[in-house]
Amino acid sequence: MTIRVIHLGTGNVGRLALAQLIADVRFELAGVWVSAKDKVGKDAAALAGLDGCTGVTATNDLGAVLDSRPDCAVYCAMGDTRTPDAIEDCRRILAAGINVVGSAPVVLQFPWHLIPDKYIQAVEDAARQGNSSLFITGVDPGFANDLIPLALAGTCQRVEQVRCMEIADYATYDGSTVMFDVMGFGKPLDEIPLLLQPGVLGIAWGTAIRQLAAGLGIQVETITESYEREPAPEAFDIAAGHVAQGHVAALRFEIRGMVQGRPAIVIEHVTRLREDLRPDWPQPAQPGGSYRVEITGEPSYTVDVCPSSRRGDHNHAAIVAAAGRIVNAIPAVVAAPPGIRTTLDLPLVGGPGCHVG
Repeated sequence: MTIRVIHLGTGNVGRLALAQLIADVRFELAGVWVSAKDKVGKDAAALAGLDGCTGVTATNDLGAVLDSRPDCAVYCAMGDTRTPDAIEDCRRILAAGINVVGSAPVVLQFPWHLIPDKYIQAVEDAARQGNSSLFITGVDPGFANDLIPLALAGTCQRVEQVRCMEIADYATYDGSTVMFDVMGFGKPLDEIPLLLQPGVLGIAWGTAIRQLAAGLGIQVETITESYEREPAPEAFDIAAGHVAQGHVAALRFEIRGMVQGRPAIVIEHVTRLREDLRPDWPQPAQPGGSYRVEITGEPSYTVDVCPSSRRGDHNHAAIVAAAGRIVNAIPAVVAAPPGIRTTLDLPLVGGPGCHVG
């Protein structure tokens, strides 16, 4: 039996998730919502970069797609710069009796002890009203710092520290809002972007810290954060735009979950716009970028995950992985009890099947 799905948002992750929804025989696409006026009326296949025609055209009327009464909504609308609106969107969808799987808002990956209880309660109430469930995921924050480290930690007799790292060159990442407005690349060093405002890193990756702590059975006392940036030695261009000389061209940050004064869980990002910048910072396991999980304990592990794709580079592969994790989770989320669901709640999510040829 196919699962009827609506899709919201056709940005970097959303476009690839939509392409899988169209091609995957497990799902029937019932509607597409977009925010950009120039996408309204376009066929879903065109928005996903596919040939052919689905007969499903995009609308910017959320009520209209909800009225199609789907089983699930794939929510990939922008959440980084509009978190309250994204939470309200999800609350509205859940209350309508529609399950939600998506990439945003990130704070709903594991919101407990992170955002005020009133916001969590509003989402939980909507889920109970609609007998629906919600699962927000991605790569990082996402499976690179919940599914993978928890699987490894499950083989350990003792765990002292878990460190999850993303080490990547973002020069080919074509998302100007995230790159410039959120992360602050291409900006003067005296300008503090959204991501580096006090407390924001701890909120954005606090979901990963808190979820890992819950999975490990420990209580994080505080979350601390730090960062450093590197200016461009000369001007150069990247996929998202122009980086002037002296403006931010590399960023390294850490978010630490502290237990008894020690960093028990650490999320670290090393992001460059050129591979020659800050060679003293950690290097990826493959050219371009990789994810690394380090567990200090008995036994200890260092595991590198090197995403690649036949259709693009490491950045494209990572986005495909985020989209795949979202779409493949739909059947499990539809079957789950009402409420906010996490990696700790869901069964192991498999893939769409083996495609030969």
